[in-house]
Parts: sequence; C-alpha cells; structure tokens
Amino acid sequence: QVQLVESGGGLVQAGGSLRLSCTASGRTFSNWPMAWFRQAPGKEREFVAAIMWTTYYADSVKGRFTISRDNAKNTVYLQMNSLKPEDTAVYYCAGQRGGSPAYWRDVEYDKWGPGTQVTVSS
Repeated sequence: QVQLVESGGGLVQAGGSLRLSCTASGRTFSNWPMAWFRQAPGKEREFVAAIMWTTYYADSVKGRFTISRDNAKNTVYLQMNSLKPEDTAVYYCAGQRGGSPAYWRDVEYDKWGPGTQVTVSS
C-alpha cells in the first residue's frame, strides 16, 4: 500500500520560491505517473503539473514551476519560483497506477497525500 506525504509548504512573499516534496512509502512508484494539484479556498481542485514520460504544466504556472522526480528517493518535487498571491492554496501530490493519459483529471489518480499549505503574501 503506497502512502504519499507532502512537505515544504509555508508562507512566502510574492516573488519568492518554495520547493515542495512528495515522498512515497510502502512500495516503489518509479513507473507511476505523478502530479501536483492545488485547491484554493472556495475553489475547485485544479491541476498544476504532472510527470509521466514527459512533463505537463497548467498554463498558469508554466515557466515558473518545475516538476521533477528522484526514483531512488521515491520522491517527486515541485519547484515553485516567482510565486504570486494567486498561487496560495493547499497543494496535493497524487499518483496513478493505471497510466491514464488524462494527466489533468484528478479522478484518474488513485493515491493522494494529505496536502501542504502554501501561502503567498503580497
């Protein structure tokens, strides 16, 4: 049974950077597509970035965020630069066993972490 745990969230000023980590325990996940989603207060959860055989990004974070993985450490990262107040949200790590190409759909993901809060002050 795979469990995902995020870390690295916090409070940062606009223009600053944070790096989120998502570590998997229970079994290796090196072949799993992985993604980051986020949910701001009063809004629906939205896709941020995914890593499969390549990487994908939401238009709102393209050029500012970078997703990567270290399979030896069973960890996926989200490097967030040039943060904006509108990036404030709870960020969730997700993994899917099925390899669905619909990387932007949260229903395609089987495993989720509990989330980590990112707050960007103006």
